Amino acid sequence: MPGPSGHGLDPAELAGLRALGHRMLETMFDHLAGLAAGPVWRPMPPAVRAELALPLAADRPIDAEAAWRRFQELVLPYHAGNAHPRFMGWVQGGGTALGMLAEMLAGGLNANCGGRDHAAIAVERQVIAWAAAMLGLPEGAGGVLVTGSSIANFMAALLARNATLGAATRAAGLGGAPLTAYAQEGAHRCVADALDMAGIGRANLRRVPPDNGFRIDPAALAAAIAADRAAGFTPFLVVGTAGSVDVGAVDDLAALAALCHRERLWFHVDAAFGAFLRLSPALAPLVAGIEAADSIAFDFHKWAQAPYDAGCLLARRESDLLAAFSAPAAYLDAAPRGLAAGSPWPCDLGPDLSRGFRALKIWLALQVQGTAAIADVVERSCAIARHLAARIAAEPALELLAPVALNIVCFRHRGAGTAAGEVDGLNAALVADLQEAGIAAPSLTTIGGARAIRAAFVNHRTRHADADALVDAVLAAARARGAGQGDGPTQA
Repeated sequence: MPGPSGHGLDPAELAGLRALGHRMLETMFDHLAGLAAGPVWRPMPPAVRAELALPLAADRPIDAEAAWRRFQELVLPYHAGNAHPRFMGWVQGGGTALGMLAEMLAGGLNANCGGRDHAAIAVERQVIAWAAAMLGLPEGAGGVLVTGSSIANFMAALLARNATLGAATRAAGLGGAPLTAYAQEGAHRCVADALDMAGIGRANLRRVPPDNGFRIDPAALAAAIAADRAAGFTPFLVVGTAGSVDVGAVDDLAALAALCHRERLWFHVDAAFGAFLRLSPALAPLVAGIEAADSIAFDFHKWAQAPYDAGCLLARRESDLLAAFSAPAAYLDAAPRGLAAGSPWPCDLGPDLSRGFRALKIWLALQVQGTAAIADVVERSCAIARHLAARIAAEPALELLAPVALNIVCFRHRGAGTAAGEVDGLNAALVADLQEAGIAAPSLTTIGGARAIRAAFVNHRTRHADADALVDAVLAAARARGAGQGDGPTQA
């Protein structure tokens, strides 16, 4: 294939690359069509790992055809597996064929969506407006697309800090203000990370005890706030969780919103995947109160199945984003006309100046697939989780370790015939066995001090039969390891 033309990095003529591009696209469509028939995941052989650790041979460039062959040999067979219907361990979306095409279109435009007056910025604004309407935020709401909920939660902490201490804190710092934040025990690790990065400190996150449903206890939260105020702290932020990582619990968001209103605290909701419950008439009551939040973090790359990455932060008032993130710079001056028109820009609403065209894949999907299709995925995911829970309850060798609130099932093999102190190890080994065999990819967590097999249903391709395959594979792997089908371990 011809190399660069001498006038840039594009080939002198595009016919060869165009033909290769068509073959690449066909290969990836074939890959998506054959997902269910292949392994969920396979480990990279030592030779592949070694090849992918070699230094760049910059003095020996290869052509695009050879690079494509290397992709097919070294990368494609060893993908993470989250597009597969039996990828169940982590809350990750499966992507879509339409999303793949959208990424190609976005790459062709190579738009920098930090700012300026062009269509990609208008598309992002429209996506943000659609998202705010979906979640019930009022007119005047704003938002920005980010890498994921980890960054969105960090930005929310900055919004809350700014709202509590005033805009001067952006220049002067905290000034020793003893701020405290509150979240449920099952809140995502990024909530503590957010306080760390915001200069507030991880130790100033209060993990509030849960109720029987693994949700934050509003009475315990109110007591913690009162105790901190009495001790001289300044409570400033409550993080409600809509879909906890371990078990999928949803806090009583309406109760938290009312408490924050009384206490004059910033109410943020980490709804990384749970935000889309609101699109389902049957499940929307679970997130009642999310519309009262001051800010909401969520991901389009989970239940909405957008290709990675596609996170979002919404704020009840766009003015709060501007107060927290906009910063004057001569080279970023807006103008009433020309390419520098159209402010405020996304770089005024968040920390990134260089930003890709994340909005296009969401914009296309919402128009082509509609929100009802996302609601169907949400409802099916939760139905499959209930089906799995019923299968577990019917198997004497297995036991549920937590209530099934949404789409996440935590269970374990009881380990009959296994020493009592080795049941956790058995369940960890079973998860690795299934992953390495390519049968399914559950993950591990700890519930009530016991090691749990965790199955999270997010992928739009997953069906009830995949949950059945998981149960069958766990039982078969346990038998292969000598664990019986009885009610529990032997006593040491």
